[in-house]
Amino acid sequence: MPSPKGVDSFSRQELLLPFLSLFTSGGTLICCALPALFVTMGAGAALAGLTSSFPALIWLSQYKAWVFAGAALLLVIAGYWQWKARLLPCPADPAQAKACMRLRRISWAIYGISVCIFLVGAFFAFLAPWLLT
Repeated sequence: MPSPKGVDSFSRQELLLPFLSLFTSGGTLICCALPALFVTMGAGAALAGLTSSFPALIWLSQYKAWVFAGAALLLVIAGYWQWKARLLPCPADPAQAKACMRLRRISWAIYGISVCIFLVGAFFAFLAPWLLT
């Protein structure tokens, strides 16, 4: 039996923003934490090979402030929607209510992972160079 229109559209929206924030937070790791990890491990040649294979990494590093600003904006929007949705009612049907609560837990987990990834990337992009000089 199809779910009511409001529940289905809310479920998609509830997962869309955390996935977008996860995607942009992953970009912060790729731009800043991955090169720092390679250099720390003494794999500078691997980093050079990686940047020649994927030249977009250089673009991400050049515009890291914009990458982080976009990721932070999406994290704030996703966090706002998560907070707003935390008290919305779930369907009365027990199976759908259980799925609704499971979806909320998954959504919060994705959001938490996104924030952690963002913080690791921000550390390597902005704090680590300052602390190590």
